[in-house]
Amino acid sequence: MEFKSKDEKRLEQRLEELHKDVSKKQKFEDAVASLNSLLRDHYDSASPSLRKLYYGVVCRVATVLKTRYTSPGFWAAGLALFRLAQSLVSDPAEKAHLLSCISEAQQVVHQENDPPQPSSSPNQGYLFEGHLTVDREPPQPQWLVQSNLMTAALAAGSSSVPGLPESGNDDSNNSESAVNLLQSLIDNLDSVFPPGIMDDVRGAPRVPPASKRVVANLPVITITEEVLKKLGEEAECAICKENLVVNDKMQELPCKHTFHPPCLKPWLDEHNSCPICRHELQTDDHAYESWKEREREAEEDRKGAANAVRGGEYMYV
Repeated sequence: MEFKSKDEKRLEQRLEELHKDVSKKQKFEDAVASLNSLLRDHYDSASPSLRKLYYGVVCRVATVLKTRYTSPGFWAAGLALFRLAQSLVSDPAEKAHLLSCISEAQQVVHQENDPPQPSSSPNQGYLFEGHLTVDREPPQPQWLVQSNLMTAALAAGSSSVPGLPESGNDDSNNSESAVNLLQSLIDNLDSVFPPGIMDDVRGAPRVPPASKRVVANLPVITITEEVLKKLGEEAECAICKENLVVNDKMQELPCKHTFHPPCLKPWLDEHNSCPICRHELQTDDHAYESWKEREREAEEDRKGAANAVRGGEYMYV
């Protein structure tokens, strides 16, 4: 059994506190600064198990940056931490992972230090998590792209559109008539189609996050030596990519895939499905759940119709 001194136990306790603090936005920078100091002062003399704990907290910083924070200042702090940790660790896999973290952080920091040239538009930036970004303007929605294409096509070939006047060679009049016709159709879609049908035409609604009640009731299992042996030494959390160790707490989804609870929560706050197999959890959005039920019924109808005609057999009513 490995003997642990009082100093080492205090370091373990402090690292566990930092592991939690980096997930809190208000404490992130102070926690990273403390972790930097601990690495510089104590990593070389740390035991193998304590070094693994150091590496685990650094990996947690990387995960939090990728999944939660967009502030370049946070990424700059993370970059300094990754560089220091990479210079200290000796395990090849750990070095490779930290190099990838350094590369990603450098890209974010470089974008902040060398932003794209602003355009003449006064409202170019977009607010995200309280920070004004300099990202490019989002693409136009698909319906608008299609509408513009149809308008252009009708304008270009308006002379061959049935129902438009063909007398004379006034292309501009024909083009204007085609555009007006198209615009009239677009403006009156809701009156042309029966109520509710346009909801189906617009496609699936935006997927809401998983139900808070369902997430709160997900079972939490503890990794034992027997479980770890069955999973293999390279078993890891699919979100943070940290190797599992004995006594790790893992949250289990109905599909039986497991993840660290701090890693899974940000994902389920935005999605309602398993990060691996996409098995869907229940949501709190009644409109979305009703849409899913209609989709299931429609799929059953489609399968029934396919079964009715398979092999030349027809169903008569």
